Amino acid sequence: MDLSRIKLVVTDMDGTLLNSRHQVSPLFFDLYKQLRKNNILFVAASGRQFGSIAEKLAPIRDEIIIIAENGAFAVQQGKELVSTPLPGGKKNEVLEKLSSVTDAHPILCGKGSAYLSESSSEFQSKLQEYYTTYEVIPDLYEFDQEIVKIAVYHDISSEQYIYPAVRSFESDLQVKVSGEHWVDLSHPDAHKGYALKKIQENYGIRPEETLVFGDYNNDLEMMSLATYSVAMANAHPNVLSAANYQTLTNDEGGVEHILQKMLENF
Repeated sequence: MDLSRIKLVVTDMDGTLLNSRHQVSPLFFDLYKQLRKNNILFVAASGRQFGSIAEKLAPIRDEIIIIAENGAFAVQQGKELVSTPLPGGKKNEVLEKLSSVTDAHPILCGKGSAYLSESSSEFQSKLQEYYTTYEVIPDLYEFDQEIVKIAVYHDISSEQYIYPAVRSFESDLQVKVSGEHWVDLSHPDAHKGYALKKIQENYGIRPEETLVFGDYNNDLEMMSLATYSVAMANAHPNVLSAANYQTLTNDEGGVEHILQKMLENF
């Protein structure tokens, strides 16, 4: 794997850059300094809320590009790069489908805040890991502000319990199993690949100059835009199959392992 021409590094967060305790290693921040010194652009791309990603990467948040909400929203140094709202009229259709799923927790995701119903109030302790700003509201059906995504959490398995209930929306929306417990529904163009393509075009960076790390199905589109697509050892089988390369698990520092090898060439 010749990484000497890399100009852009992109990494997912949960299951990839973050370990199983949802932490970023100190080593990564040291390696980031070397990336910046060599004029290599860094992008954090996640299904998380913008504020949550920025909090995890607080020391460098004002220097990097953040792709949030699975690509529906992207920001660089306070400037909005991508905003792809959920199509009007779809929210309540999705909520109606989810009403029949036991233990499903839908979250309406705006650019600055997330919204959940009073019936999911006990779920807040888990939500706080992924959403730094949120409100509990009486009725999600009555909510009429712009949202960029509907995220749905299930305690046991999103792929087993949530995805079958909402897969019928795939003809109109982006429906992604984005983690063991999460399914995200958004605009058809609201995925990490769409946002990454915009960034590549803005900076004139080609796939052969792009290094991407991922672990779950919501990473597939952005991995297809990189010659150097790397799956974590803990990745979903779909990602392991699609990636051109593989690294260690997120708990073994798989991202840092590859970055160290890359920076030896600079």
